[in-house]
Amino acid sequence: MTDLAPHELRILVAVEEERSFTAAAARLGTTQSAVSHAVRACERKLGAVLFDRGRHGARLTDAGARAVAYARRILRLMAAMGPEVRGAGAAAEEVTGTLRIVAFRSVAAHLLPPVLARLTARHPGLTPRVRIVRELGRGTAGEVADGRADLGLATLDAAGPPPAPGLVSARLFEETYALAHPQGHPAPRGLPLVDWDENCGSYTRDWWQRQDWIPPATIDVEDDTVAVSLVSQGLGMAIMPRTTLLGAPPGLAVTDLGPRPPSRFVGYVTTPELAGTAAVRALIRELRAAPLPDGLRAA
Repeated sequence: MTDLAPHELRILVAVEEERSFTAAAARLGTTQSAVSHAVRACERKLGAVLFDRGRHGARLTDAGARAVAYARRILRLMAAMGPEVRGAGAAAEEVTGTLRIVAFRSVAAHLLPPVLARLTARHPGLTPRVRIVRELGRGTAGEVADGRADLGLATLDAAGPPPAPGLVSARLFEETYALAHPQGHPAPRGLPLVDWDENCGSYTRDWWQRQDWIPPATIDVEDDTVAVSLVSQGLGMAIMPRTTLLGAPPGLAVTDLGPRPPSRFVGYVTTPELAGTAAVRALIRELRAAPLPDGLRAA
């Protein structure tokens, strides 16, 4: 097989993101025929069809999804090569460039700000770019595996491999779940349940099934902040991880769920190759050194 050239990798990524050969050509400043020719060349070299073409535009095949994920990761390493090489042998490691981070909302709101403040103070040439990704399906780990992020803050199972193949992961802290309910309510466990889409996982499912006092959800929402707000207004109770309840609004009370509450681990995921880059190493150092808010304990 002949290796793919960098410009071919960029074309694959552009077609996937634009879902159109024509739009990808406009983005790259070339012609639609040049993009079509490059994609056909990539398919010939890889021995697989990468895109379904039709009236819907260009959609990735399963093989194409894997190819584009590799393309993004290779292009990211090429972008990191210059700063890494220039910083080799320096007395003080210089960290520059863009650092792409994905995180779910609660950890992005409560853990990342002080971490990034220290990181950028130590490395003013580094520009973090943070995206919030819902922890559903492949979640933040999927974004890293697909090459869209350098490091993701993710929920991790108590035991088992990283949440996506080909990644490395490490725990940062463990957080327990608690009962959120309106202040002053005499029997909060008897209230209707307010739930949100991300509030499910192997770390809570077994515990949840053993609780005969939890009713079916009366209100389901997409965002945990909405669930917290509804509970603070007296519309029910919710069972939530501690980071979600940090900085809770007035009117909300938090009660322990007993001596053995459910818990989950939160940590980081990255790729083996990016784990060795200066920017990702610097971020991991700050994450590990960060003081934890009340209610969380180091993993």
